[in-house]
Amino acid sequence: MPKHKMPQYKLVGAMELNSPAFANNTAIPDAYTCKGAGISPPLTISGIPTGTQSLALVVIDPDAPTGEYTHWSLWNISGTTSVLKENSVPTGAIQGQNSANSTGYTPPCPPAGTHRYFFKVYALNRQLTLEEGARPYAFQASLEGHVLAKAELIGLVTAK
Repeated sequence: MPKHKMPQYKLVGAMELNSPAFANNTAIPDAYTCKGAGISPPLTISGIPTGTQSLALVVIDPDAPTGEYTHWSLWNISGTTSVLKENSVPTGAIQGQNSANSTGYTPPCPPAGTHRYFFKVYALNRQLTLEEGARPYAFQASLEGHVLAKAELIGLVTAK
């Protein structure tokens, strides 16, 4: 599978991504991993810049043994969305294929050690024209030239 480096963007504003379930650089609760129910965690977005047409989210494990592992990609989230509820996909949002070759959220489940999980949200100046189940590299490439702001939240998971 081709690797696509995330392009650099000229960002505006001070958008933030947080979760009521865990703080930045702390452990993700078991409910959101393969140790528990394996559901997506609740997330909050603040500081969305004016002119945002849509939001996109990706969850990546850069510490996976096979290289960067995509756990979730989600796009065409309304540009006014400030809350992503636990275990849900906002109305109108589209999910992409993850590295497990399925569509939707696949929970963190490191085989050994402690892995970092990067939750990244992008404020975009348009809707993305990707079909449901688009591959991670297509999602990443579609962001090029359309990112107004970016925020990230890092969660940690240690193997069973």
